[in-house]
Amino acid sequence: MTRIISTHSFRGGTGKSNITANLAVDLANRGFRVGIFDTDIQSPGIHIIFGMREVDMPRTLNDYLWGKCTIEEAAYEVFQSRNGGQVFLVPSSINPNDIARVLREKYDASDMHNAFRNLNSVLNLDYLLIDTHPGLNEETLLSIAISDCLIIILRPDQQDFQGTSVTVDVANRLRVPEISLIVNKVPPEYDWLDVKRKVENAYHVEVSALLPLSIDVAQNASAHVFALENPSHPFSTGVHTVVDKLVTAVPVTV
Repeated sequence: MTRIISTHSFRGGTGKSNITANLAVDLANRGFRVGIFDTDIQSPGIHIIFGMREVDMPRTLNDYLWGKCTIEEAAYEVFQSRNGGQVFLVPSSINPNDIARVLREKYDASDMHNAFRNLNSVLNLDYLLIDTHPGLNEETLLSIAISDCLIIILRPDQQDFQGTSVTVDVANRLRVPEISLIVNKVPPEYDWLDVKRKVENAYHVEVSALLPLSIDVAQNASAHVFALENPSHPFSTGVHTVVDKLVTAVPVTV
């Protein structure tokens, strides 16, 4: 059974794609087969963290949605661990014409759902991570609705707090089995226990990790998967804590 996990933020700039990539690699390092969908079709970017260029991805999620290829033809192995774990990425196109076409013509959201199921079946995935578009639209709602777990990423910022409240309410209405929060870019001088307590009390949802506002992460600039080269960094140990909780949860997706 594949466990489907959506990573979401109400606003951009929270570090969602970076966290998604690090979660995927951590899972693969534990021997799991992991798929990632970049469904942020309007502003794709997670491929950069895995060192992919446009020339490296001749087929993308866009091509699948337009009927030009199968979903496995748009999936690329971007990481393999020593114990056999793998990460496969389905990127979205970074071609400006393709992005403009999506905005102009749209696509059938049910095709995205079929893509998830087909890739799970073909690649025999243990985990599927859906890197969603910020905010709430039809595609994001679909991703949230089919998820076993929704990870909402926010910063200690009032605008993020308000948007997260909306997302949690929507997820509860959609009866997502598991919701957790990651508070990212927390300044080191903050009282982290107090931040955790206030966020959990505000949303009645568990905070699975608080990740630091770090110059090291900022200097990485999405150039690579940060935790691979910095396994003992507080950011990396926070990611590890989130994955600990994911792998001990009971999968419910068939």
